[in-house]
Amino acid sequence: MTDRFNAGMNVRRRILGDAHVDRAEAAKSPIDEPFQTLITEGAWGTVWASDGISDRERSMLTLALLAALGNFEEIPMHIRATAHTGASKQDVLEAFQHVAIYAGVPRANHALKLAKQTYEEMEQE
Repeated sequence: MTDRFNAGMNVRRRILGDAHVDRAEAAKSPIDEPFQTLITEGAWGTVWASDGISDRERSMLTLALLAALGNFEEIPMHIRATAHTGASKQDVLEAFQHVAIYAGVPRANHALKLAKQTYEEMEQE
């Protein structure tokens, strides 16, 4: 594997946790393995590995973008990641309030509902 892939795997594990990454790796198939490599090298080995902004800031940006674009399926994963990035519940609320103003209340409301459910699940674990 490439240096960027290895860096990406390290960042992925730091942000998402070993259990999540191990499950994702075990679920790879020949059909999606090239795509998973692209994500690992591009998102995790390049963008998330950059030291231009903090993990906390990147976490809030990611959550806001997912909500604004209506990509709700990844919000719970990134809410769970806040346990490793330093983004607080208040940070997440602020990000989704920003989404409400600039991208629409329904998207922010749904994102906040997912965040609430995910935080409740995390507290049960």
